[in-house]
Amino acid sequence: MGYVRWLGHSAFEVKLDDKLILIDPWLTNPLSPVKPSDYSGKVDVVLVTHDHGDHLGEAIEILRENPDAYFVSTYELANYVAGRLGREKGIVGANIGGPVNIEGLDLEIILTPALHTSSRGAPVGFIVRGKEKSLYHAGDTGLFAELSLLGELYKPDIAMLPIGSHFTMDVVQAAKAAELLKPKVVIPMHYNTFPLIRADPEKLRELLSGKGIEVVILKPGEKYEF
Repeated sequence: MGYVRWLGHSAFEVKLDDKLILIDPWLTNPLSPVKPSDYSGKVDVVLVTHDHGDHLGEAIEILRENPDAYFVSTYELANYVAGRLGREKGIVGANIGGPVNIEGLDLEIILTPALHTSSRGAPVGFIVRGKEKSLYHAGDTGLFAELSLLGELYKPDIAMLPIGSHFTMDVVQAAKAAELLKPKVVIPMHYNTFPLIRADPEKLRELLSGKGIEVVILKPGEKYEF
């Protein structure tokens, strides 16, 4: 059985096809129920959408404690992480486009556009496809029409969408993003970490009521199992 566990802000722990994946592991965020050392020797893959501190987080520390784990991000950010770690093993630099196929990792990873900024490479989202489910983590993004193409091509079962506004989509835009993607489940993220991104996830549930999309509102540390 797989799951998506929210760790506060945009950080997630995902179990998919018996692989443990961390996405945007800022595990010292004010809402986090975990700490980086909790994952020592347990992680198979670390995905980072862009290099802002609230997304790169403790990825380098986690990779040091998981020397066999893969790190996947844009080419420029991957090179930076490889330099900090002093190794290239398991560091996969890619870019927006088709699937990234990694030898020894039976998952399909697609880097997708995100409307945001980044100091190293472009900001991205991730689609992760396994035998159990197809997942989409939007990263930090504004609304863009091509989300409908991602939905058409990859049919994500679960979409993790930011709702906090100011730096990303707000609740209204996230609802439209969900309508374009057409996932079965939406999990809101990137909200209520600090006052500037206050948002009510129940409003997202209201906006998507009757549209065939389930909104799963997690508290930090809670899991959605599949």
